[in-house]
Parts: sequence; structure tokens; C-alpha cells
Amino acid sequence: MTSWVERLGLRFPIVQAPMAGGPDTPALAAAVSQAGGLGSLGCAYLTAENIEAVAAEVRARTDRPLGLNLFVRADEPIDAAAVVRVSPVLDDVRRELGLGPPPPSARPSDSFSAQLAAVIRARPAVFSFTFGMPSREDLDAARAAGIFTVGTATTLAEAEVLERLGVDAICAQGAEAGGHRGTFIGRFEDALVGTMVLVRQIVRRVRVPVLAAGGIMDGAGIRAALALGAAGVQLGTAFLDCPEAGTAKAHRRALSSEVARVTSITRAFSGRPARGIRNRFVELFERVEPAAFPQQQQMTADIRAAAANAERIDLMQMWAGQGASLIRSMPAADLVETLASEAGLADLARSSM
Repeated sequence: MTSWVERLGLRFPIVQAPMAGGPDTPALAAAVSQAGGLGSLGCAYLTAENIEAVAAEVRARTDRPLGLNLFVRADEPIDAAAVVRVSPVLDDVRRELGLGPPPPSARPSDSFSAQLAAVIRARPAVFSFTFGMPSREDLDAARAAGIFTVGTATTLAEAEVLERLGVDAICAQGAEAGGHRGTFIGRFEDALVGTMVLVRQIVRRVRVPVLAAGGIMDGAGIRAALALGAAGVQLGTAFLDCPEAGTAKAHRRALSSEVARVTSITRAFSGRPARGIRNRFVELFERVEPAAFPQQQQMTADIRAAAANAERIDLMQMWAGQGASLIRSMPAADLVETLASEAGLADLARSSM
């Protein structure tokens, strides 16, 4: 467990999950890293220029290690039939929110290759990725820059492929995890493996460190993951109510209410399966098939922004894992220290300093 922690210069084997689109912020990543964990930024929706800018913002706050994450995208072309199918549902919601006709689609993010080049220029301690696999040449370029690489697996088969590709570590994303599913082999429905089972399966078959992700909210969850052979843990939902997070006000309130007890996997907001708090917008797209990612995401952009501004939790995108009801509100540094204390990681911290 200590090898990757020592290599990166961390105090604790605790990673703050990258949460692209708002919840993760330079302030959150910096606070987690300064406290001895690994702070991360999800850069999937950023231009190459913005990736370098946010990395610089973190470094202005701390000199501790930073992780940057990208989606390995293979975007589908615009599907005209999907526009016809989805638009009536979205137009009804727009009228309810007092919005006008849908605006032109925003310019898509830079290509993955351009984003990765920016990540390499920024030279974070860690480059992690999800939704697929970069090329071996991409990983070689990251390693040549001294960057530790982490691939996301939702099944044993994906983990084995990632190890053959040459990643330095694997993030085992269990079914309980909030946000987008990282599945890239087969149907996502067949990849909904519980975190603890998935960790044990992968640990027994690969030689690289495995990070457990999904449903871990406290020290007891960390201890369980480590006992099953995980070399560390990655938590996202646990950090959503930290003051440094960019989580919307209504989303924060929902996380501490009874509605957070029920999460489900939906394609309603982005077109790609993702776990979040179940609400009416999710239910609308149980009767109508969404467009593919990122077309659905682009088509819902104005609705998601307006719903958040109006604090309409019935229509908002509120990613959260199945452990959401265990969330605690405290500064990120305090949460890292609390998690480490609960998990009994103090000895590890002393041995790696």
C-alpha cells in the first residue's frame, strides 16, 4: 500500500475523486492535497488552455501533489432522429422553467489529444482517465513527463486490459459510485459490480495498486477496502458538502435530506449512464430514450443551469453515490484528517513523512 503513497509524497492513501462539471474546484483539490491526500480535478469539459490555468490555480494554493482526470472520448456524430425524439420532452421542461428556445449547442471541448497534451504540459503528479483507454503512446508520453497514470475499471476484464496497457494503478469503480460510469467493455448493466467484490476480484488478478471507489464515506469503509487488498481509496460524494466544493446550494440540501437515500443510474442528463439522486427529470427519460453522450448533455445544458439557479431539485442534475446519506459537512482538510483517524492511518502517515 505504501509504495504508491511514498512515490507521490502523500500522507494518506486517500484520493478526492475528480468530479468534472462543477463540484470539484481548485480550492477543494488544493485543500485535500495540502491535508495529505490527493486532490483531483476533472478536466473533461475544459479546453486545453483552461486545463493549464486550473492546474496553475491549484499550485498557487499548495505545492502538494495534484491529479488531473480526462474522459477518453469517442464522440458519436449528431443524431437527427434523437433530436426529434428528445426535443418535445426538453421543450416542455424549458417552458416550465421559463426558458426560451434552446440555444445553439456550445462548442465542444477540445479533442482528447489536445487535452492530454495540456495535462502533460501541466505535469500533475497523477493523470487518471475514464470511459476508455488512451493509446500506449499516450501513456508513454505521460510517463516520460514523470506522471503516475491511473485507469478506471468497472469489471475485472477492464482491469486486466488496463494492466496490459501499462497503467501504474487501477481505480476500481464499484456500482455504488456516484457520477458517470466508466464502463468501456460490454454493457454497463453487466458492469454494476459492488465495490468490495470488484476490489477483491481485481486485487487477486493484477499486480498494480488498486484504488477502491464507490460508496466509501468514512473510516470504516476505508478499513474494509484496505482489508480486501486495496492500496487506497477514492471518494467523491463524501466531499460534496465541503465548503470548498462547487456543489450547488440545492444539491447540498438534497444530499442531507431523505431524497439522497435513493439514487439511480440514468442517461437523462448527459446521455451516458451516471448515478445520481432520483428525481422527476430522471423519470421523464425512463419513457423516452435519451440521445447519446455528449449530444444529450449539450441539449440539456440550458435546462441544467436554469434548474440549478431556480433550486429545482425535481429537475436538477445531482450526482451522488449510494452512500450519500452518510455525508458530513466540514472543511475538506478536516474531512481528510477525520477519515484518516477513523481508518487508523496515523501510523502510515508517520512512516511516510
